[in-house]
Amino acid sequence: MLGAMPSRVQAARSQASPAPAQHRLPAEFVAFHKRRRIMDAIAELSAEQGYEATKIGDIVRRAGVARKTLYDNYEGKEDVFLAAFDSIFEDVMGRVEAACEAVGEGWEERTRAGLAAFLAYVAEEPAAARMCMVEAMSATPAATRRYEEAVQRFVVLTRAGVPHYPQLPETIEETLVGGVAWIVHQKIRRREAEQAADLLDELAEFVLAPYRGVAEAS
Repeated sequence: MLGAMPSRVQAARSQASPAPAQHRLPAEFVAFHKRRRIMDAIAELSAEQGYEATKIGDIVRRAGVARKTLYDNYEGKEDVFLAAFDSIFEDVMGRVEAACEAVGEGWEERTRAGLAAFLAYVAEEPAAARMCMVEAMSATPAATRRYEEAVQRFVVLTRAGVPHYPQLPETIEETLVGGVAWIVHQKIRRREAEQAADLLDELAEFVLAPYRGVAEAS
């Protein structure tokens, strides 16, 4: 036993085998991941049971955090929802823009690549997609505005990437983006988000057809 060893032996062993150092994660890292868990929780719960039925207690239990932690970071349920929506949307937009840039110059190829990236996200993250494309439309007025602003950003992105023909109405991009959003919305409502990529050919033809038609007629 250590207590029976000569003091010199005890000292030598203590020096040879120091106690393992405790490595603590940076406070910012821990706080970020707690916020991430809270946002993931409201996305999952909203998808499972709807925004209205989701309570603060549900969120903190799913996230594995204290109620105080949630209120230290957010004003309440709506604030969590809006933060999660913003985070998801920026992720989606980043993927779509990266996919378009990776293709090169062809506008048809870029449009199809961006659409494919969007549908792939819906298929990979069905809970997030349902929260943003179904629940956000009726959760709160602020959430509805977030949804409308997100759609408008996709309109701007589409308009920047397609040819412009005076024969087409000025609202053609709004019509096309809105049509894509509605078709995907219906897919998600039917709990078929995982099959969203199957819509690629149909939706690509829907978006490209007006521009192709004018080009061929010209």
